[in-house]
Amino acid sequence: MDVDDVAKTAERLLAAYAERSATHPVIVDHPDASLEDAYAIQQAQVEEWVRRGDVIRGHKVGLASRAIQRQMNVDQPDFGHLTQSMFHLEHEPIPADTYLQPRIEPETAFVLGRPLKGPGVTIADAVRAVEFVLPALEIVDSRISNWKISIVDTIADNASSGGVIVGSRPVALADLDLRLVGCTLHKNGELVETGAGGAVLGSPLNSLVWLANTVGPHGVALEPGHVVLPGSMTKAIPMVPGDTVVTTIAGLGTVTAVLGAKEEQTA
Repeated sequence: MDVDDVAKTAERLLAAYAERSATHPVIVDHPDASLEDAYAIQQAQVEEWVRRGDVIRGHKVGLASRAIQRQMNVDQPDFGHLTQSMFHLEHEPIPADTYLQPRIEPETAFVLGRPLKGPGVTIADAVRAVEFVLPALEIVDSRISNWKISIVDTIADNASSGGVIVGSRPVALADLDLRLVGCTLHKNGELVETGAGGAVLGSPLNSLVWLANTVGPHGVALEPGHVVLPGSMTKAIPMVPGDTVVTTIAGLGTVTAVLGAKEEQTA
C-alpha cells in the first residue's frame, strides 16, 4: 500500500468510529496489504486521536491465546494502543453507543513502574518493570462488519480495541504465579467461561516481553504508569446493552463491567 492508500483507509476506519457504523474489511480493497501496512494504518489513527486531545495510556496484546486465535481464525499475536478515553470505572454503566459489536474478555493488567524498550527485553527486565497487577476486563470491538477480520484487518483497526475496566486492588507480581492463576467469567450471573494465565503465550509475562520487543524497533517504549493488557485467558463473549460481566481471577479478585442502555435517538 502506498501512503495515500494508508491515509484513506485510516480515514475510513476513523469515520466508522465517528458514524458508529461498521465498514468492510481492509483486505477487500487491498488484498496484498502487509502487516507493516496494517500497523501504519493503526498508527495514523492513533496520531489523529492524540491530535484531537486523547492520550496514550498503554498497550494491549491481542490474539495471544490459542482460544482467541481459533475464534478469530488467525495464527499470531498483534498489538494495539490504549487511550485515556477507553478506560471506564467498574460498576459504572458504560454507554452502549460507544461500541458497534462488543465482546468482552478477562485479563491480568500490568501497571508499569519502569520503562521497557526493546529489542532485547528479557523476562527479568519485564518482572523488574511491573509495579503491580490488577484484574481487568477488556471490551474488544470491531469497526469491520460482522467481525469478518483477517490479521491485517484487526491490526489496522487498533487490534480491535474497545474499552478497559480494571479492578482497584493492586497485587504485587511476587505474590502471583501468573502461569497458574485461574479465572471465571460470569455474564448476568451465569458462568460462561473459565481459563488460566498459562493460556496467554504460556504466561502473561511472555506476552509483555513480546510486546516490548515488538514495539521497540518502531521507537516505542512502554512507559511508567502505562497499563499493559497481555491477552485474554478465555474466548471473548458478546455483550448487549444491560449486560453485567464479572471476572474473578485467583489472587487478584474481581472486576465488574456494566454495559448501559443505548441512548434514544431524537428527531
